[in-house]
Amino acid sequence: MNAAGRVETNGVALHTETFGDPSDPVVLLIMGAMSSAVWWPEGFCLQLADRGRYVIRYDHRDTGRSTAYEPGQIAYTVDDLADDAVGVLDAYGIARAHLAGMSLGGLLSQLIALKYPDRVLSLTLVASERLASEDSNMPPMDPRILAYHARAGELDWYDRKSVVEYQVGAWRLQAGSAHPFDEAAIRRMAEEDLGRTDNPLTSMNHALLTGGERWLDRLYEVRAPALIVHGTEDPVLPYAHGVALTEALPETTLLTLEGTGHELHRADWETILNALERHTASR
Repeated sequence: MNAAGRVETNGVALHTETFGDPSDPVVLLIMGAMSSAVWWPEGFCLQLADRGRYVIRYDHRDTGRSTAYEPGQIAYTVDDLADDAVGVLDAYGIARAHLAGMSLGGLLSQLIALKYPDRVLSLTLVASERLASEDSNMPPMDPRILAYHARAGELDWYDRKSVVEYQVGAWRLQAGSAHPFDEAAIRRMAEEDLGRTDNPLTSMNHALLTGGERWLDRLYEVRAPALIVHGTEDPVLPYAHGVALTEALPETTLLTLEGTGHELHRADWETILNALERHTASR
């Protein structure tokens, strides 16, 4: 990590971390729901910075070291989370950036591209879905994942070991068959995440997120070129979501990760980074 900071924007404080040379093209990393910036692995960020990109990752509201609310007391929408990302760029004096979002982060990236088109150079959408009305033709989340998280209320959230085990179990369910599950790496990130979070229950507020309705079904308006990265064994947002997202945006490239799940596995980093480096060049 090159530097850490605290950004005041939209009435909240957001913890940020940067990697690389500020004079290089900027890639803002936006993580998924209930996940702090830790889940963009530091090694991934450093390797991207070594490829000539200035990388910024940050903790969403209710995660990590950023502003948190009482559990069950959500006071913001997906629109606010999108505005937070732009607020991070503002705080760093960045007019335009490449956005890379995973899962919910990909959805937020699409919203930003619609609401703030002049701020977005390109989109990289990892394990994401369309910013669109509900579509009954899209395959649902694996019921095993829903069943797993339905037991969250039984967990002792004040027991650090139990919370780490819970997170490791969740990521294990999201893994594909292409690579062995990297339990050691996931455990390290879970412990780091918990170590920077006062109350891990606050992240559950993301399950209550609403908003974004005015931006639904408008992806044809997106001007930024998009790189879609999706695993064929994603149990959270099955591969069909990545294909539909590719078809919905005007200018796209689909990078299919055979056998990969809803994850950012180290064995896929080289493939993803090569594509990301090409995608964010010369813009």
